[in-house]
Amino acid sequence: MHEPNPIDVAAKASGEPTFREVGVGPWEQEHPGEPRPDDARYDAALLDDGDRRNVLDRYRYWSVDAIRADLDRRGRHLFEVAIENWTHDFNIGSMVRTANAFTANRVHIVGPHKWNRKGALMTELYQHVVNHPSIRDCVDDWRRRIADERDEARSRVDMIERARDAGDLDERSAARELLYARRDLRTAEDAKVIAMDIIDGAVPIETYRFPERCLLLFGAEGPGLSDKALELADDVVYISQFGSVRSINAGAAAAVTMHAWITQHAAV
Repeated sequence: MHEPNPIDVAAKASGEPTFREVGVGPWEQEHPGEPRPDDARYDAALLDDGDRRNVLDRYRYWSVDAIRADLDRRGRHLFEVAIENWTHDFNIGSMVRTANAFTANRVHIVGPHKWNRKGALMTELYQHVVNHPSIRDCVDDWRRRIADERDEARSRVDMIERARDAGDLDERSAARELLYARRDLRTAEDAKVIAMDIIDGAVPIETYRFPERCLLLFGAEGPGLSDKALELADDVVYISQFGSVRSINAGAAAAVTMHAWITQHAAV
């Protein structure tokens, strides 16, 4: 019989670890004497049994639909995430969880409808997840929506200018509204599909300026993105690495990429 590892023995004797409690218990237990909330956002079962979900404290006891609606109301970010699912990669769940953490506008699953949800920890419930049979279908759908956003912004600019010129809108109000409309137009005009992969000709993420409106393409562990995904991308970006392996974990790469967008565009 092997002697126990001394580190294991010392760890067991250390009295560690202790962790803070996650979540809250039943409402009556947490708020004795207080009336039960009469608010449609609250979930009756969670009020009865407690809420141990991995959600922000402000969402305790809220239903999934209420949380998702509140994220929409607060405003999701303008980047979208597309993940190729050809190999049923275990990293997909992690990518979806990260997309929720950074409030991606949408998450697109490309390929087979069933995907590995284990790492998502139910965060897909709070996201707008769209399935596509191919990367071509995904990118075409995104470009159509961008074209609609661009046309709508141009129409707003034209309408505001006509109202100003006709005297129906004062100069100050027109200038303010034109500022927002032209900004939306520039955002749509600058929108790009960005593939994240290590290939010849890719540019380093450390010097790349992400457009505010973009579709980020992520591939699977090992093969990376498909040839068609790389063909459809406007830009290909890689994460600089300095060790011996060819690439970092696909889920980690997605997290690095989304956070890079956040550092450039989010109001923090």
